[in-house]
Amino acid sequence: MLTDVDIDQFDRLLADGALLIEVLPRGEYDDEHVPGAVNIPLRDLTAQSVAHIDRANPIVVYCWDSL
Repeated sequence: MLTDVDIDQFDRLLADGALLIEVLPRGEYDDEHVPGAVNIPLRDLTAQSVAHIDRANPIVVYCWDSL
């Protein structure tokens, strides 16, 4: 199930142990990313590239925000 979340929900999900995946290109991820985030660039995001992820826990996928 896909759901948009606001910053408070984002913080709560991460505090509760959600996995954060940033889909930024590698160079942008290397320059700046949310601490603890896993990088899987959007162009590499496939069923195979995420097959190892435990889907029993929440997963937050993040791209980029100007805030």
